[in-house]
Amino acid sequence: MSIQASSIPSARVPSTPRAEKMFNLGPVAIGWGLLLAIYAGFRLYQGAFSFEYGLDATSPEFATYWLTLFQIEVPLIFGRGLCIWLYLWFTRDRDMDNMSGETELKRYFGLLAWFMMYTFSFLWIASFFGEGDATWHQTVIRDTALTPSHIVVFYACVPMYIVFGVSSLLYATTRIPAFARGYSLPLIMAVLGPGLILPNLGFNEWGHAFWMTEEIFSHPLHWGFPILGWTGLDLGGLFIQVIGRMAVLFKEVGGPPAEDADLA
Repeated sequence: MSIQASSIPSARVPSTPRAEKMFNLGPVAIGWGLLLAIYAGFRLYQGAFSFEYGLDATSPEFATYWLTLFQIEVPLIFGRGLCIWLYLWFTRDRDMDNMSGETELKRYFGLLAWFMMYTFSFLWIASFFGEGDATWHQTVIRDTALTPSHIVVFYACVPMYIVFGVSSLLYATTRIPAFARGYSLPLIMAVLGPGLILPNLGFNEWGHAFWMTEEIFSHPLHWGFPILGWTGLDLGGLFIQVIGRMAVLFKEVGGPPAEDADLA
């Protein structure tokens, strides 16, 4: 008696990374879109109110349009960041010794997603808003450290990439065995160095207030900004560590599919 192929139960083939989507770019694309909208909003706000209400720090209009923005953005950004950090900590993996290779590989992709957000947010201060700050302070004589340029670049853009950087660090150390068991110098430097730009701002403003009033960007007073920014190059060393481990995991969990079961 002949048996039709449709009546024979097919063998179930175990899922492999080739059959599953290991990395979802959707959340990263949404995150980049949201950040782009925020940065565009800041730039439009500067264009609308900087020269009209941002030249005299003693005016009530300056307090309305700029100090209010400063008072809103700082607690809002760091408050959201604190919520993310607490979530990552309290939901950490407490049993990483029994983690499967596929789960570890997916988490490495998650770490790459976090660093894609981190680098995207950092590039906006390192290029666009950073150069805008230089243009502003070489054009306008300022009477306060809280200028329209500083309120955006140092008290909004810098805190945002600090949030993503610390989140990346916490994600790695609470979910990936290699980073949980020891310290990765490239990871620490890639997050800590750029984050120190914010306290370096305090030294910069102290210097401008007491002994260097002009914005000469080649002056040693400003050397801390590029030096700390260059520590972001440690991401190269971090990616070597990450890609090396991911290559091993791909070999472990991405083997040939299981053979079809014998049909009797």
